[in-house]
Amino acid sequence: MSVQAGLGVQTNLDPAGYARLAAQAEGLGFDVLSVFGDLMFQPPLPALLRMAEATGRIRLGAACWNPYTTHPYEIAGQLAALDAASGGRAYLGLARGSWLGDVGIEQPRPVTYLREAAGFVYALLADDGAGFEGEVFRLKPGVRLRYRPHRPDPPLLIGTWGPLTSAMAARIAHEVKIGGTANPAMVRLMRERLAPGLAAAGRAPGDVGVVVGAVTVVDEDGALARRTARREVAMYLAVVGGLEPTVAVPAELIEELKVRVEAGDHDGAGALIPDDLLDLFAFSGTPAQVAAQARRLAEAGAHRVEFGAPYGLSIERGVELLGSRVLPELREP
Repeated sequence: MSVQAGLGVQTNLDPAGYARLAAQAEGLGFDVLSVFGDLMFQPPLPALLRMAEATGRIRLGAACWNPYTTHPYEIAGQLAALDAASGGRAYLGLARGSWLGDVGIEQPRPVTYLREAAGFVYALLADDGAGFEGEVFRLKPGVRLRYRPHRPDPPLLIGTWGPLTSAMAARIAHEVKIGGTANPAMVRLMRERLAPGLAAAGRAPGDVGVVVGAVTVVDEDGALARRTARREVAMYLAVVGGLEPTVAVPAELIEELKVRVEAGDHDGAGALIPDDLLDLFAFSGTPAQVAAQARRLAEAGAHRVEFGAPYGLSIERGVELLGSRVLPELREP
């Protein structure tokens, strides 16, 4: 068994912190750094550019940009800047986004928005003046970039939990990411959802990789790591708990999590999460426990596992334990 491993990075660090994290991750052998685009955190591009400067091998991308707050023209420019700065190591990450209702932004027709955003970005990066004509996004023929992009086609990752977006992604994406899960059943379901679209597009089952990522807290003190993970995962479980089709998360629990998270009571919210749900929505515990969780996801068909912030009781120690104690378990034949 061999599976790719990445880190999911939250944009709440100082600029130098992103460079340190990236250099450490590359030195430990991680394959990918994915920077979140969560509401009210820093935008992903500045962090990604610092990471590009500090590394020479690891792949980089935003997971994800969304076409409701950022027009595909802007996404294309940011992607091109990252791809140039990294020497062709960037990927294009797109998703509908979460929490946008808090700032008064509606999210209609997500499948159309995501499909057309990808088409617009690639039409612009092709730099051939052909234009793009969609229902939502349009690029006038003859309009071309005033700079030369490093590549016309960085690989596409689409973030989704839903069957309709999954079906669309099967036709056009290189990877599909299920953000906020550590549940092998969800990986198997995603593989099933991708299969008809792959067949219809004449693509092989392995042409679209399934990526899973979730909050991670690893430490030699497994009990403390799990208590910390409960607090950290509460805000995400309040969102993705209602999207999970393979397990029944009580509606009253989701509502209470939302209430407490919105009130700033993350400890109180985390205390509500039972052990069985924690293991489906976060990686937590000792290195051996986290490695076992990741191996189950690989066995279910995950192409890449991304360990999300905060990684451990401290960033540096958590990443070191993941790289030295967990990654070797995922690289065994």
